[in-house]
Amino acid sequence: MGVDGMVTTPHYLASQAALDVLQDGGNAVEAAVAAASTLAVVYPHMNGIGGDNFWLIYNAETEELQALNASGRAGEKATINFYREQGFESIPSRGYLGANTVPGAISGWDQAYQYAQSTMSNSLSWERALEDSIKYAEEGFPVTPSQQYWTNINIDPDDEEFRNLQRFDEFSNIYLKENGESYQEGEVLTQSDLAKTLKIIAENGADEFYKGQIAENIIADLEENEGILTMDDFKNHTADWVDPISVDYRGHTAYNFPPNTQGFAALSILNILNNYDVQNLGEGTADYYHLLVEATKQAFADRDEWLTDPEFVDIPVGELLSKEHGEELAARIDMEVAATEVKPLDPKGDTVWFGVVDKEGNAVSIIQSIYHDYGSGIVAKDTGVLLQNRGSFFSLDEEHINHLQPGKRTFHTLIPAMIFKDEKPYLVYGTMGGEGQPQTQAAIATRIIDFGMSVQDAIEAPRWLHGRTWGASSNDLKMEGRIHDTVLNDLIDRGHPVNKLEDYTDTMGHAGAILIDPNTGVKHDGADPRGDGAAVGY
Repeated sequence: MGVDGMVTTPHYLASQAALDVLQDGGNAVEAAVAAASTLAVVYPHMNGIGGDNFWLIYNAETEELQALNASGRAGEKATINFYREQGFESIPSRGYLGANTVPGAISGWDQAYQYAQSTMSNSLSWERALEDSIKYAEEGFPVTPSQQYWTNINIDPDDEEFRNLQRFDEFSNIYLKENGESYQEGEVLTQSDLAKTLKIIAENGADEFYKGQIAENIIADLEENEGILTMDDFKNHTADWVDPISVDYRGHTAYNFPPNTQGFAALSILNILNNYDVQNLGEGTADYYHLLVEATKQAFADRDEWLTDPEFVDIPVGELLSKEHGEELAARIDMEVAATEVKPLDPKGDTVWFGVVDKEGNAVSIIQSIYHDYGSGIVAKDTGVLLQNRGSFFSLDEEHINHLQPGKRTFHTLIPAMIFKDEKPYLVYGTMGGEGQPQTQAAIATRIIDFGMSVQDAIEAPRWLHGRTWGASSNDLKMEGRIHDTVLNDLIDRGHPVNKLEDYTDTMGHAGAILIDPNTGVKHDGADPRGDGAAVGY
């Protein structure tokens, strides 16, 4: 708990970096940039400057909630015919052909920082916001258990197509030791090329990444290896301010991110739950889990039919989130039998969510990702920039709602969230974890609002995951092991394909939340024991 500033991130060094900025007099956005840039260095398997991010920013002075879409678009050469002519039925997940969208993360840092400079008080310099990230890239940081685990997963010599990332020279040079083994927990990893890149961005601004020497170095490496992004793709990239979307939930207003993200699916779940007495079901009961899983199936059916870049398709978000549509979806749910006809897509999730609230009441909910763990596996030579493979999620079927087109943003799982009470931020929350994001957001919201749980208890409580994540081939109902067998057996009897996992598995994602008490102003912070993060404040 804290009165002034509060931060939660999935890595303790990033939490400390953001808190230092707040205590130095910076605002929530500048602290978020410090966290984002530090995470891009110390959690490279989950995110980086070669990926994307999405922001929800509450400005306490203007009393406005802003949404910033800093996701990249497909390159001008990224066409269905290009991949078809090379014999592909789907876009490769790894390698140079998997890196077909422009990295948007740096543009998000820049646009958010410029916005804060012009509208918020307590400003610090751009260089100060990137200071810690440069230090950790240049001087090194201790490798976490998470990084060790996911590096080992991704250097499997028997998986030539997907997990065998040591086949990429720059990946091996940076993320593996000279003997080809992964860095172990507690060993120090340095990234000298990335440090140089961050220094250039700190000194000369974001344009260096999109129009200057950094972009030229990235493109040179891509061209040398038959990659398809061009200098024009980088020069033409923009991050865009968009309108947040919302639904009412039990006297609160739940906000999320509009398409091209699955934010409307997260809100649709709450819209469905409005038609049930969730509190009366009891937290942790079979009825509770069953209802939320069935609501997720209905929300995902809408998502899979409609979600893509709204610049290319007119998506009826207002209708999908209407009270009437929520009632229709709720009416389809049978509380005794699990639905089997809804089949979700297969988005994965290697991502970081983090939140910041400052003493003026400015609040940031932000999520940053490179898609799969270690993204495309490609690190552009001389830059240290690990390129995302988010564009590999495009379909090569021209009839699919999310089919590949140049200049198009793909379906994104990334969804930062906030809940307002009396028109002010009450809960700043989110998680990583692909299809698990809407489900974990629903778990946190219901546990806090319906059941009155503390932030930390709501995050730590057992979670579930309907669908696929983390590259898993199974489409089942994953349940954490702490859930009692009588509950699991009840769900099995209703037709759920229950898969019991270990306790506190990071398959469920790394969640976080900050609750602002509307009466006292005290901020209550929580971090997920499933990750390497910390909730800190002052």
